[in-house]
Order: sequence, then C-alpha cells, then structure tokens
Amino acid sequence: MKDNKLIELQNIIYNSKNPTRKYMHNQRKDYITKIIHNLDIDYNTALEIGPGSGIYLKYLSDKFKNVIAIDIEKEYLNNINKSNFNNLELIIDDIKNTKLKKNKFDFILCTEVLEHITDTDKVLHNIKSILKPGGVLLLTTPQKYSPLEVCSKIAYLPGIIKIIEFIYNEPILDAGHINLKTHSELLRIINDVGFRVVRLDKISLYLPLIAEFGGTKGLKLEKYLAKRIKGTKLEFLLWTQCFVLKKV
Repeated sequence: MKDNKLIELQNIIYNSKNPTRKYMHNQRKDYITKIIHNLDIDYNTALEIGPGSGIYLKYLSDKFKNVIAIDIEKEYLNNINKSNFNNLELIIDDIKNTKLKKNKFDFILCTEVLEHITDTDKVLHNIKSILKPGGVLLLTTPQKYSPLEVCSKIAYLPGIIKIIEFIYNEPILDAGHINLKTHSELLRIINDVGFRVVRLDKISLYLPLIAEFGGTKGLKLEKYLAKRIKGTKLEFLLWTQCFVLKKV
C-alpha cells in the first residue's frame, strides 16, 4: 500500500499546488532532461536505476536505442506502461547485488536513489562495473544538511505530518531517506571509486515557513537566495547535489 502511495505522490509533486514544492522537483527534472538531451556519447544502451513513476523513461527512450529500467520493487515496474515504448526492458534487480552484465551501458541515470539504500561505496562500484569505459553516470541525491532534509525529520513525525498535509492540501509521505550524504562525503566516495567528475551542481533552496506560506513571492525569494549562495560556503543549504561522472 505504501508503495502505491509513493507512486501516486511522485505523480503529484510535479504539479503541486505549492509553488516551492512544484518548482524544486521540476527544476531537478529540467536539469536531468537537459543533461540527457545534450549527451555527446554513443546512443546505444541506457539504464535507469529506480525509475519511480517513470518520468525520465521517455527522454531516455528518445535518446537511446535500448533502455533498461531496474528496481528492487516489482510494484514500481508494474506501474510503468511498457506499451508506450518499443525499446524498453523492465527488470527486477538490486543494484547492491546486481546481475547485470559488466561494461554494458553507455549511460546510467541514478536520481534520488542513493538516499534510500545503504552501502553507497558498493552501489557506486557496481554502477561503475556495468558502465562501458567512457560511459557516463548522472547522479543526483539530496544534501544531508539542506533545510528541507533537516525539517523533514520533524515533518514526518506522527501527528506533525497530518498538519503538513493540511497546510499543503496534498499527500505527504515519509520519503524514507536513510542514507543522506554531505557533498564532501559523497565526493570522497566518488573519487575513491574512481569516477572522473565531468560536472557538478547544487540546486534548489527550501526555506521553512516561507515555502509553506510565501506563495509565489516566497519562491521568488528562494530562487534569488539560491543564486546568491551558489559557489559560497553556504551551498550546503541547497537541496540537491548533481554529478555528471565518467568511467575512465
């Protein structure tokens, strides 16, 4: 039941009634789709790890000849209408113990997955092993001490979550973030695994109360402040860290 609610929630957030919530998720979506569109690699085989509602599969299938999506949960894969694609294969697989062939993929998308599973080192080692030499990994995950993640620890408490749902007038569920990393922690693992960083960005600022009650004016302030703190020591406040990584 919870899996079905999470799938429903993933479909809601991109059209949220709350300007900040809608913007933050769509900014990440726009970032990812732009990276996919501008990829300058052989357009053969792509993989998405944990496709969720499948929002990126269309972009991948338009870009690549063959696309595979994997998830440990069958419910997520069953939610994807495979008939909409003629080059998509859905496979139940655990990236922590993957059965996928080594050196298979030209491109891998892993967005908002790492925070849900443990053993980040092992996951990134496995991803690297199934990438072809020169292959690209697009990785996104929240920053550990961003205001949204810190406030979520309170918002998901029993009773509090009902108040948040009332404020947003939309479903709110515990996102299940059990393995959040700071930027320096994740970058160290990336370097230890042996990926080359091609690009990195941090995006989206959430300000408590302003996000909930500030409407479009509050969002305008958040966007302004996000630009001002980018590249400064306050970048840890931005919600999502994004990496474009290459297997060398």
